[in-house]
Amino acid sequence: MITARASATFGPVGRSVAAARAFVRDTLAGWGVEELTDDAVVLTSELVTNAVVHAGTTAEVLCLRTAGERDGVRIEVADLYPKRRLQMPGHPDSGGAAPMDDPEREGGRGLLLCSTLSSRWGVEYSPDRKHVWFLLQLPERPAGTRAAGPALPDERLPAAPEEVKVAVVQVDADGTVTGWNPDADQMFGHPAKDVAGRPFSELVAWPQSPGISLGLDEALKLSRWEGTYGVRDITGRIIRVYGSHLRVRDTTGRPFTVALLVREAERAVLSGGARPRPSTGAHPGTPAKSGAAAHPLDVGDLLDGAPPEDLDGLLQRTVERARDALDGDASFLLLATDDETELEVRATTGLTGSRQRFARVPVETGTLRYGNTRMPAVHDDLAEAPGAVPMLTGSGMRSLVTVPLKVEGRLTGSLGVAAESAHRYTNEDALRLQFAADRVALAVESARLTELERLRRDSLSFLVEASDLLAGTLERDQTLALMAQMTVPTLASWCAVYTTDEHAQQAALEYVLHEDEDRIDGLRALLERVGPPTPDPVPGPRIWMAPAQEARRVTARYGADSPVSALTADAVTGETVVLPLLARNRVIGLLALGRAADERIRQEVLELADELSRRAALALDNSRLYSERTAISQALQRSLLPPELPRVPGVEVEVIYRAAGQGNEVGGDFYDLFEISPGKWGMAIGDVCGTGPEAAAVTGLARHALRLLAREGLTGPQVLERLNAAILDEGSRSRFLTLLYGELELLPSGHAELKTVCAGHPLPLLLGVDGRVASAAHPQPLLGVMDDLELHEEMVVLSPGDVLLCVTDGVTERREGTRMLGDDGLERVLAGCVGLTAGGVAARVERAVERFAAEPPSDDMAILVLRMEDARG
Repeated sequence: MITARASATFGPVGRSVAAARAFVRDTLAGWGVEELTDDAVVLTSELVTNAVVHAGTTAEVLCLRTAGERDGVRIEVADLYPKRRLQMPGHPDSGGAAPMDDPEREGGRGLLLCSTLSSRWGVEYSPDRKHVWFLLQLPERPAGTRAAGPALPDERLPAAPEEVKVAVVQVDADGTVTGWNPDADQMFGHPAKDVAGRPFSELVAWPQSPGISLGLDEALKLSRWEGTYGVRDITGRIIRVYGSHLRVRDTTGRPFTVALLVREAERAVLSGGARPRPSTGAHPGTPAKSGAAAHPLDVGDLLDGAPPEDLDGLLQRTVERARDALDGDASFLLLATDDETELEVRATTGLTGSRQRFARVPVETGTLRYGNTRMPAVHDDLAEAPGAVPMLTGSGMRSLVTVPLKVEGRLTGSLGVAAESAHRYTNEDALRLQFAADRVALAVESARLTELERLRRDSLSFLVEASDLLAGTLERDQTLALMAQMTVPTLASWCAVYTTDEHAQQAALEYVLHEDEDRIDGLRALLERVGPPTPDPVPGPRIWMAPAQEARRVTARYGADSPVSALTADAVTGETVVLPLLARNRVIGLLALGRAADERIRQEVLELADELSRRAALALDNSRLYSERTAISQALQRSLLPPELPRVPGVEVEVIYRAAGQGNEVGGDFYDLFEISPGKWGMAIGDVCGTGPEAAAVTGLARHALRLLAREGLTGPQVLERLNAAILDEGSRSRFLTLLYGELELLPSGHAELKTVCAGHPLPLLLGVDGRVASAAHPQPLLGVMDDLELHEEMVVLSPGDVLLCVTDGVTERREGTRMLGDDGLERVLAGCVGLTAGGVAARVERAVERFAAEPPSDDMAILVLRMEDARG
């Protein structure tokens, strides 16, 4: 008897298949026969695909709700204008086609599934159309029983705490928490008064499994939803929960959601048990086959749920659908490396954190030591073969079915479903899972290749940007900071940079960074407690277990009073690797990268981090060499200048020296003031052509020669002539030198007599107390050019209050475009310094030089000021 009917027509376009699936799913949900939905959707999908894709015809889908002896659903799919006949063995139109169960054959899979999944099925022809129909009967429903499992011995029952807590959370239509029971308070530490009125999204880490495209807001609007996600407790730590959501409405008709939450390990409290298996038939009149599995993967639905490039989303939905379709407790999907030697864990559900994402296992021995990973396999009881599947060791799983993912005969991955009870799966389950894997393998491989291409592009862009940033600084501390900042959070959750001593025997912690700034101090304290990893010159990453082990040890020993906070301990729960920083064939440091979640660092990220570590090591070593060179240059520069200025009675002395180099170049300007004999002082200010070691050699020669020759009792011209000869003796290393040399002799009257020789140097300026400015010398030939110099001495008397200003050409040649400060500009500046101290005059001149142009000075600058003290001091 037909009690309900629904029909729809779908055109010959690709999107019609997804529309047909949605039509059947909605129809059966409205009739209240959800337990038949999975089989009905898969069969409809296959038949509609044959019609609109392969045959290129319009398809009509008719759903009939039957009652009575055959209580269930009958679905008919009609090709309105058939262009070809089905290739069925024994059928008059088959034409000797290959057998229907030929695994290499693409056509006929819809009928193969009909024979496996439906109670009855058949094909009917008419002049203008062809009907394929199937009947799905409802299983018997014992009163009051939705699902049941066998009685088990006590030792076989799953372990649970003495009291299993079920958190009940009510969320209104706006996503705001309106209810929070005491179990929720105890599970998560948030009092009800603190969470009432807060958005539920603030407490939820959604989704816990990466890549799920369904958002929290969307899930809360569904009539029912079950799955795994995370809830943040009061300390910020994420607790994995299994949730069952039911959407209801209050007395006013306003909808809200009731969420029942248990810890993920206790998910059996909320999730249903194994679904009953209906009997199926192969053909009208054929007896039902026993043991056939029900509820296959609706692979087409998986492919519709995400864009092609969303690999993580596709994989996560696949494992969750595989687990639920085969009534498993856990599922996993691994992808093969390019050389097919290893499998990488990419998606799991129902497994604890020890099964970390991106962990790798060998193809032949890592997942199935008892069989070949390249073939479907069923393991009845893992307890009888300890260690047969290392990935499931300690997970509580007893039975397992795995199937390969292959594309064009090449292994691309492995899909497995496991259960906590033994002898759960049969060969039919493996074949069903293999059929789904065959359908999803091409989409997975396409998404994987897209992901790899994107990762390669992103890696190249990342390395280019990193190289630019590292090349842009030669400061050691800034280089260390850049290394960490480029790593977190792009490559890791946290990072620590160590440097080694000269012999690469000991490492010291230099810089720590975490993506959560609140955890940096605690992480640094933990790493200092652990001590640095051992410097190892072997290239490549290595696992470092010390931080996680120390965190667990201290936490277990001290409990709530542990010096390692829960946030810090959680920060190092993931994988930690150490890469050596190798530069110029020696270890100069170590780079530690860590994950805070139960996730391995994927191989592509490790390869990128290894490449980054090599570039960062070279940048760090360059900054070290630059720092050493700068320190040497600065020490050499200091050695070329007097360590301190002597005290000259009755004379104020002030010197300003500014080097314009980058810190690693020795300037050519110098000055000196020294005592020749009691009451007589020598002064000098000079400029050697150029900078660097050659200029420094001439500077050192000039300053020390001046002191030595002046104290021999020679006159000023004689001192400079001998210095000129010494410079020329340097040959090709010689540099020409401009020099102002003077001898200051104090007189009893309070005046001073100054004798000067100005060898090619800017002329000294004399400022009188009346504000007049005049040159205190005349220009003469510079040193280091000619053998025979005829120099003469000039004398000027300095009265109390007079100021003598001596500068290098970095002052007079200060430029802005075509403008130059020059001698005239300097005289104007000095004329405005009447009444200032020697320090005030020097500062005024320096300020005038800096303000003359917007750009910083490009030449060294030395300013020497002598001021005769007047009667008032």
